[in-house]
Amino acid sequence: MRMSKIACLILCASVVIFSCTPKTTEVVKAPEIVEEVVKPTEPENPCKTLSKLSGYEREQVETAYVLYKDLVKLKKYKKAYPLWKKAYYGAPSANGSIKYQFEDGIKIYKAFYDAAKDDALKSSYVDTIMMIYDKRVECFGEADYVAGRKAFDYYYYYNSYASEDEIYDLFKQAIDSKGEKTDYFVVNPFTKILSDKIIREELDLSEGRDYAKKLNAVIYYGNASGKNKEAWEIINAYAPARLENLEGIEGLYDCEYYSEKYLAEYNDNPEDCEVINKVYGRLLWGNCDRNSEAVNTLRQAKQTNCYTPPPPPGPLTQAFNAYTEGRYKEAVQLFDNFVQTTNDTDKKFKYTMMISKIYYGDIKNFVQSRKFANQAAEINSESGEPHLLIGKLYASSGPLCGPGTGWDSQIVTWPAIDEWQKAKSDPNTKGEATKLINTYIQYMPKKEDIFLRGIKAGSSYKVGCWINRNTKVRTAD
Repeated sequence: MRMSKIACLILCASVVIFSCTPKTTEVVKAPEIVEEVVKPTEPENPCKTLSKLSGYEREQVETAYVLYKDLVKLKKYKKAYPLWKKAYYGAPSANGSIKYQFEDGIKIYKAFYDAAKDDALKSSYVDTIMMIYDKRVECFGEADYVAGRKAFDYYYYYNSYASEDEIYDLFKQAIDSKGEKTDYFVVNPFTKILSDKIIREELDLSEGRDYAKKLNAVIYYGNASGKNKEAWEIINAYAPARLENLEGIEGLYDCEYYSEKYLAEYNDNPEDCEVINKVYGRLLWGNCDRNSEAVNTLRQAKQTNCYTPPPPPGPLTQAFNAYTEGRYKEAVQLFDNFVQTTNDTDKKFKYTMMISKIYYGDIKNFVQSRKFANQAAEINSESGEPHLLIGKLYASSGPLCGPGTGWDSQIVTWPAIDEWQKAKSDPNTKGEATKLINTYIQYMPKKEDIFLRGIKAGSSYKVGCWINRNTKVRTAD
């Protein structure tokens, strides 16, 4: 009877990593209100298994394992708690192989934490959750996996109980140990923390480069594995764009990064002048050797496919030379110097837009790109080109202003469409603006999404993040 009971328990409780680990954008519903639960002490016999218990005691603990599990499945955490406690503290290691008792304990205490109003009690629950994680390591090892789980929980649920540096160090422990096989749930939050630290200049460029490279390797391996496809869809909507946005930080990524990423684009389009110039500039921006085989090949391709008669010597020539040589910041300054000194309105507009495009596509500074696009719009109020670009800036900000999917990443389409509507007034940009509007309508929130937030279609809404603009609420359906 005892053997059949625990065998059934093990069979029913087998789970895969995706079901026992939180998703990167998981939303946890508020549990039922529970009474205060006293924080338990450590088991007297760490990692004891059922086989070490006496006959009657084992019968009781096995029964508790079976009964509490059903209650947890029903999310009846208050009723499950005393049975889980009896099972967990009676035989923390169960039969020596199953581990779900730790996951279930964390679920129970997470529910208690969500329902608690007292700060001291909430803190006690967080301490207990971390104690359960530590017990799992003590009994089954996997310290690096558990470090990632702790970091994930601190980041999404308990961020007031650990500093950003502490969470960052836990994520580092996970990725340093597991490399490209790092668990998927680490990727999005670690990408966010790493990006913020790099932008705030809180890390050496060498450390930032190292972990950005590791994250890209994890993303590549995870997608190639074919596992946890739903999770990787969420990750792919966020992390790659955040990591790519860091290309605007000079010196962060090295020649190897730019070569691996951009040379394939040139190989697929060896006669496309736009591609040739972009890849050539990227390799030089990444400090590739100017006499390397790849750079020489691109230089020759420029001469063959992109030749134009050289302009007369002057500030514009210097600006274009700086740009094509991958000296993007110098190019911006030189173009701006020209704009400030010329009286030619058409050229003022053209090269102000050039600055905006460099900030957008090369330096990847969206705030500065919008600034110069707005200046261009003041120079030529009839042109739709500035509004076309600003709309693209907004539409590209889903991963910057949210997790890549969901509400915060969807509402950036509203101010984008506002700009594209303005661009439709110019016959030269009307076609592209219309196409962009029709494309991005599908990414807007749905009626159900705005209803749940008490918002009405057509009402005014302010989109925050770096965009910080008032817009009109729209829905995709």
